[in-house]
Amino acid sequence: MSWLCLVEYDRAESRIQLLITMASSCTQLCLQCRRFLCSKTVASTWQYCTQVRHCIAITRVPTKILNGSFIIKGNPTTTQAKQRWKQQMFCYSDLAAKHLATQVKEDKGVEEVSTAEVVPYKSPLLPIRDALLATESQMSLDLDAAAKFSALEVISDEEAVHISVPSAIPPASTSLRDYVDKSETLSKLVQLGVNLWKLEQRPNVGSMLLRLNFNTDVAPRLLFLKEIGVEDSRFGYIITHNPFILTESLEHLQSRVNYLKSKKFNSETVASMVSRAPYLLNFSVKRLDNRLGFYQQQLNLSASSTRNIVARLPRLLCGSLEPVKENLKVCEIELGFKENEIQHIVIAVPKVLTANKRKLTQIFDFLHNIMKVPHNLIAKFPQVLNSKYLRLRERHLFLEYLGKAQYDPTLPNYISLDRLVSLPDETFCTELALATLDDFCLFQKTL
Repeated sequence: MSWLCLVEYDRAESRIQLLITMASSCTQLCLQCRRFLCSKTVASTWQYCTQVRHCIAITRVPTKILNGSFIIKGNPTTTQAKQRWKQQMFCYSDLAAKHLATQVKEDKGVEEVSTAEVVPYKSPLLPIRDALLATESQMSLDLDAAAKFSALEVISDEEAVHISVPSAIPPASTSLRDYVDKSETLSKLVQLGVNLWKLEQRPNVGSMLLRLNFNTDVAPRLLFLKEIGVEDSRFGYIITHNPFILTESLEHLQSRVNYLKSKKFNSETVASMVSRAPYLLNFSVKRLDNRLGFYQQQLNLSASSTRNIVARLPRLLCGSLEPVKENLKVCEIELGFKENEIQHIVIAVPKVLTANKRKLTQIFDFLHNIMKVPHNLIAKFPQVLNSKYLRLRERHLFLEYLGKAQYDPTLPNYISLDRLVSLPDETFCTELALATLDDFCLFQKTL
């Protein structure tokens, strides 16, 4: 029992000694902190910061130190602002010099320094009085120069007139005319006869043209068109209807021209086709080959007849095939033409393939049911299917009124369907109706 008491007594004594040691360490640390807070260095530093803030508040010129140089916020053009800025600079330099001198003395008292000469410290970030005096004239010049670019300075009308404002392209506009004077590409396209008002109505075309460079994008394509035989006067028409040809690569354009020539289209025919169908060269060689094969197989035409049709109506290679297929079915099923008659009609008038279905059936109905013209005679003069319905109706009714509506070639006083729709009014009246133009005009008013 006595042995246990001795052990507990030793443990308590060791704990008391540990607490005494910790208390002594804390006391020494507090004394050191007190001596530091009461030192002259801390006091002078605090006084220096207070004086700098007071100096800035008096001058009321907000400043900022950036990379060792002062930036003055405000209008530096007035004399009062310059003087305030200089006062702040002098005050700041004096305070900085005093602070540095006090810091050096304090360091001498705290540390044991050798007898070597102490070189005064000059901070590159803190301007001193000597540096300020040396550059005073330069600062005044800089402030005077900065006055020219002040937005708050009042200038005369003559100075305002001589200010040059660089021209800039409008950031956004609803019309291309706002960019013509600023864009070389647009101005050159206008000179070529391109209708920009048509192009700006199409989505994304205006922005595409603005991104093009005339020398590198437009000029090479124009030279290519000229080399294949397209006339200069057709450039405006082609670009107006197909501006995307300016973005096609020259290799693709050349390959499509080579394909057409390989199908025995001569150079003059290719140039004419490109001039009348601007989108022709935008289609791949595979598509052009498929279109030519479709017309040749669907109409049972020879290669020369197919070339003849396409050369006369090159948009057959560009448009959709659905209207063509529909018109062929109309001619065969609704109108009742035979296969050889359809073939003859298409060779004579290729526009029948792309004609409006309603117009085609309306003209045929009037020819076959009102004028009593048979299928073989219509197929013999297929141009009548491409005429105007109103002209055909007025002239037939006028001839019928005069008793001269005779379209059978086996009977006397025969009138050809071709001449009926192709002659001008005056010639029609004098040669076919044997009447005056005034009589025909008076008859038209009765309809």
